[in-house]
Amino acid sequence: MMKIIPTSIKALILLFCFFGIAHANKDAGHDNDYRTFHAGGDTVYGKIADSYSAELVMYLAGNQFMVMEDLIKDFQAKNSDIKTVYVETIPPGQILKKQLLKQGEINGQKTAMNPDLFASVNINHLKKLAQKGLMAEHMIYVHNKLELMVAAGNPKGIKGVEDLARDDLVQSHPNPLTEGIFKFYGSAMLKDLGLYEKVTAGKECKGCWAVEGKTWFTERHHRETPDRIENGKADVGIVWTSEVAHAIKEGRAIAGVAIAAPYNKQDEVAYAIGPMLSGRNAINAKRFMTYLATDQAQAIYAGYGFVPATKEELKIKRL
Repeated sequence: MMKIIPTSIKALILLFCFFGIAHANKDAGHDNDYRTFHAGGDTVYGKIADSYSAELVMYLAGNQFMVMEDLIKDFQAKNSDIKTVYVETIPPGQILKKQLLKQGEINGQKTAMNPDLFASVNINHLKKLAQKGLMAEHMIYVHNKLELMVAAGNPKGIKGVEDLARDDLVQSHPNPLTEGIFKFYGSAMLKDLGLYEKVTAGKECKGCWAVEGKTWFTERHHRETPDRIENGKADVGIVWTSEVAHAIKEGRAIAGVAIAAPYNKQDEVAYAIGPMLSGRNAINAKRFMTYLATDQAQAIYAGYGFVPATKEELKIKRL
């Protein structure tokens, strides 16, 4: 006998299925790109309008997304009068071109063009802002290095970056158009090793196959790579050491294969941050930069696999 389900229950089932499918199809981590941290511990996701009203607004290089929860909460605990901190963590090239130099939109919502602070893994981004009269000073506050991400247990037996020349590997790398990790560092590493043409076929695109069935370039963020590896869509990808550490910390089925210096670019990768001259909260921006230079802030970054900056680098300098 066929069982009749009340309309209200049918609606709930359909709603559950819809959101289940939507969640399954969503790239893990993208929800964390736009966050507002409220004093007291509450975090609001995706409220882009807060970029116009928060008491501290920061657009930061996306590969530090995993640090923000601990970092901002510690900062607010030490600066209890700053009740709302809005943070974006997406590739800085996208921020520069689509939010700072022209009016940008995220999910149909306009974003403020005048954050209080902007950070990038490429100091030339900050220098470009200085040339346009939008920024005047900066400091280097942390470092990182390249690493290969593989599946837990390293089933393909990848020993080092030279293995990217192998024909039996499906690779997932950050796109060279908007992701600085590949545009400035990963591509240079491959060229240093004579592997650039083999791996990329000289193609520059995003959300696409550079080499059909062999090398995939991510759409928006290299945090898409662990998803591809876990889902069997890729065997290996160039990421930051901090991302491997974060994935392992979360218990994901991920492992890392170290890249030897100097190919890991550990002596070149420096995160630069500076206040926007058009920002609404200049005093709060200065307070955050001062906080970044503290032992506590540096220790939080180190706990996620980043390399602390030197005392000299942590001094604010003119661009």
